[in-house]
Amino acid sequence: MLNDRNLDDKTYDELMAEATIEIPMYSKEWTNFLPSDPGVTILENLTAFEILQQNHINQVTPKVRLGLLKLVGFETKKGRCARALLGTDNLKEELALKTNQKFLLGNVCFETNRPLCLMPGRITRILSLRQGKWQSFPHLTDRDVKVPVPVFGPNPASGDSLWFCADRLPEANGEMIFYFRAQENPNRNPFEEKKNNPFADIRWECYTKEGFVPMHAKDDTAGFLISGEVRLRLPQRAAVPCPLVEGSPYVIRALLQRAEYDTAPRLLNVSGFLFEVWQKDSQAVCHTFNRITRITLKSSLLQYGYITVFCKEEKGASYRKYTRGSRIPGKGRYYDLAGEADGSLTWSFDREKYGFAPQKLKNPVKIVAYNEEIMRRYDLGRVLGMDDQVIDLPMDHIVPESFCIIAERLDEQGVELYDFVRPSRYGEDDLTYDLDEEEGKLIIRDGGKFIGARLLIGALSTTRGEEGNIREENVLFGDGIETVSFYNPGRGTGGRFRETPDQVKRRFLTDMERPCTAVTAADYERLVKDLPGLCIHKVKAFMDESRNTVRVAVKPGTGDAFPQLSDQYRKIISDYLDLRRLLTTRIEITGPVYVKVDVQGTVYVKRHSMDSLRQIEQTLREALDCVESDRNFGEPIRFDQVFHRLEEQSCVEFVYELSLKPRNPGLARVVDSDVFPAEGVLCYAGDIQIETVVGRS
Repeated sequence: MLNDRNLDDKTYDELMAEATIEIPMYSKEWTNFLPSDPGVTILENLTAFEILQQNHINQVTPKVRLGLLKLVGFETKKGRCARALLGTDNLKEELALKTNQKFLLGNVCFETNRPLCLMPGRITRILSLRQGKWQSFPHLTDRDVKVPVPVFGPNPASGDSLWFCADRLPEANGEMIFYFRAQENPNRNPFEEKKNNPFADIRWECYTKEGFVPMHAKDDTAGFLISGEVRLRLPQRAAVPCPLVEGSPYVIRALLQRAEYDTAPRLLNVSGFLFEVWQKDSQAVCHTFNRITRITLKSSLLQYGYITVFCKEEKGASYRKYTRGSRIPGKGRYYDLAGEADGSLTWSFDREKYGFAPQKLKNPVKIVAYNEEIMRRYDLGRVLGMDDQVIDLPMDHIVPESFCIIAERLDEQGVELYDFVRPSRYGEDDLTYDLDEEEGKLIIRDGGKFIGARLLIGALSTTRGEEGNIREENVLFGDGIETVSFYNPGRGTGGRFRETPDQVKRRFLTDMERPCTAVTAADYERLVKDLPGLCIHKVKAFMDESRNTVRVAVKPGTGDAFPQLSDQYRKIISDYLDLRRLLTTRIEITGPVYVKVDVQGTVYVKRHSMDSLRQIEQTLREALDCVESDRNFGEPIRFDQVFHRLEEQSCVEFVYELSLKPRNPGLARVVDSDVFPAEGVLCYAGDIQIETVVGRS
């Protein structure tokens, strides 16, 4: 059913004709095939019923297709907000950011998820200490300069360290985020998440009164080999200025404990003191608290003044709505509200004063804040109790994790009860609904005990999907913040809309084509070529009949002129294939063998052509190159292709004589002027001896 097959491709007349022709095969007595015969009438009814059945079976709905895909482990990926890291320019003093503080890039909006306090810290210097020698990299902190720097030198070693000097650091146990932009190797495969780095171990440390103290770190750069962030948690001890560095700045350092790099890391830029934002535009937000007497909230949506407070008074019970207390004393579900100097609001609940207050339970208080647009449209209607009731929302492209509705109903005394319900929650008597986040619709599957309840928006945010994956180095503007500008040192990542059924199907078919067990030569080559974290340029698998072994020749793509396969690469590849080979298969991993091919010949060149010999030699080296070109191990060098490529040069009149001769005949043989290298061999140009003769033209 994943690949549509038409089961409704025959008409009624065609099916009747086929059935009538087959009657004599089952009955000799049935000879009347006219419509007046009762048997023909029955046959007509059965044929019509078959047409109806085929038409129904042929309708494979997207829901059925997604159900089949779910059985094999392919569920629809939900939409996600893009995430970005922001840094500040010209920040002179501490800046307090509210929850849902907006940052704008054109019509794309990013937000904070919690209140933050930005401090005007900066990285003042970056130093390296290698074998007792200091080296400074002043331009690594300059965003306008992008010169690659081998921060650990060409040959990193254990004990080398990179020092980050700052004019101030957060308090003890505070968090910091750095972003490192690296010069990445285009041949390197993506690293697997949550896997150990095979090339290096780095210990991050902070200088305190007790000296350098280890820090908790989450490193997404694979030891500075790829661009990414490093999230640091400062130790419990407060940082102090480090006297080991001139000027006694605060210091954080990255110490190499193990260095087995395939390529030396090269950094382009380092940005520090960053904070994270998500690409979404919150229209309504539900804040949940565990405090029950005094609550302080600082949110950008509070400025609109559309605020509703709900409290839970009994365990397992629904919420009750509380309103602001009046100046006239009286009992009721009230709270006191006060504004703070920093723009936050504080709610106070007093049982003695009003007679009601939230209990000390899990999530006893919820405060919902709306903007003006949603406040006008937050009432969604009532639960009717019909199957698959559809309710339109005022927005589309909704963030499912940030969405909930409030079900309002009456208790036995006629007092309103409120329940906060999130999508796809299943339980007896619960209100169960699915969220069509793309179209902005609710599909109520089961009203439960909430039939007749009024539905209100409790939280709603929208996203722009992949548009949030913005390129690096944009300038963003904080809503209501005029004195500070913001920039993103790295790309936005992770933004997407919910997968469509066709996208899930394509992902399934792609995965089916990806080998998980090595059977054919193509399987071995694909597995090794895509091995996570490694730089692989060429792979060739072939059978060594004499040893009954599958040999896999691998050329690393580390950027060296003629790279060899290191023991580290050999072990990683061997261990990886050992888990994916057939039980009786023997595997041997080999590195590339390079063989020179010498060239001799005579070429007539055109009169007045300039630098013809250099052009001819360059053409021959490119034509014979199997090391850097797309040619794989063991691919032959065709003489006629080299010959014609040489003749096509503008300086060549004609090729009089040409011959190709490999240096090692045991590894590359000549057959009818063509060069056939052995399996696992790569050829390249050796000595080129070309005699040029000036022609008549």
